[in-house]
Amino acid sequence: MEIAAIIVAAGRGTRAGAGLPKQWREVAGASVAQHTVAALQGHPRITQCLLVIHPDDHAQAAEIAGVELVHGGATRDASVRAGLEALAARAPEYVLIHDVARPLVSHDVIDNVIDALATSSGAAPALPVTDALWHGADGQVTGTQSRAGLYRAQTPQGFHFDPILAAHRGLQGSAADDVEVARMAGLDVAITLGDETNMKITGPDDFARAERLIRDRAKEQAMDIRMGNGFDVHAFEDGDHVILCGVRIPHSRKLKGHSDADVGMHALTDAIYGALAEGDIGQHFPPSDPQWKGAASDIFLRHAVALAGKRGFRLANVDVTLVCEYPKIGPHALAMREALAEIMGLDLDRVSVKATTSERLGFTGRSEGIASLASATLIRD
Repeated sequence: MEIAAIIVAAGRGTRAGAGLPKQWREVAGASVAQHTVAALQGHPRITQCLLVIHPDDHAQAAEIAGVELVHGGATRDASVRAGLEALAARAPEYVLIHDVARPLVSHDVIDNVIDALATSSGAAPALPVTDALWHGADGQVTGTQSRAGLYRAQTPQGFHFDPILAAHRGLQGSAADDVEVARMAGLDVAITLGDETNMKITGPDDFARAERLIRDRAKEQAMDIRMGNGFDVHAFEDGDHVILCGVRIPHSRKLKGHSDADVGMHALTDAIYGALAEGDIGQHFPPSDPQWKGAASDIFLRHAVALAGKRGFRLANVDVTLVCEYPKIGPHALAMREALAEIMGLDLDRVSVKATTSERLGFTGRSEGIASLASATLIRD
């Protein structure tokens, strides 16, 4: 699925005080725009990213790698439309429209918006208003306002591409944001969960707060360690060998399964998916799909490792335990470690394969099959 992100950065940001427009001011070692672009570009579901800029800002914007530059207009509406028109010839299925002044948008906020588009024409993050609301004049409270049903809007605001392009093309006058444009065109917009840290830099004091939040997030990400566990079982059937952790071992029976039934590699693959909260093998490679009939299990493991890398994680170490009476694992353990290390791109001393029996108890003790347990540790660099 093609999902584009348009980052609106053509404004002058006069409320932020004197100096460069706020999107080009430095916060935590980079410009606000660089932080914002990185947040969108780093999301695994976003396939292309456009930055809509003021024509005078081309020199600053050109320093940001991997983003397409589009000149905006005199208003936010005009800038968003310029971005949409730039995408029209290669129309994505979804488009996310995001304010450059929100550099702390998280993957969770983005995912919430994208997921909501499966059942709605539009979706946008927001937080319910929890403070009391007053009307006032001349420094005096003149009345109150119920906060029931009120929300604080955030971005990115996501839409099916063709309807929001048509809505902008048909816009008469101006709108506060793209949700208003969509609603004026009769599109439904779902409210998704926003985040307090998804702040908008508006005034001078916001830069210091954004700096603290960016640095705090960097520390948290530097310490992001994930652990996952996997478990798998395969029964024996007639055959002359088993495949365990990528190694073919002669045996009086083989393991039964839709793929090559490598119970050790399956448990390890599920451990990696588990650390990423990405389900299990069956979700990524359904056994009902005939293309995986007899497939080598390294396909599944390589996919899990690649997914971890795409999410910004690397494997620190893995540990596999095979539970069986026969075949004996010890003579083959080193070859198994070497096979797994090659597939995952790990040093041998980070890959453990060991075996145990169940003291002749249960199905493994009766030699009816083999079970495997695995653990994986992932670290975000």
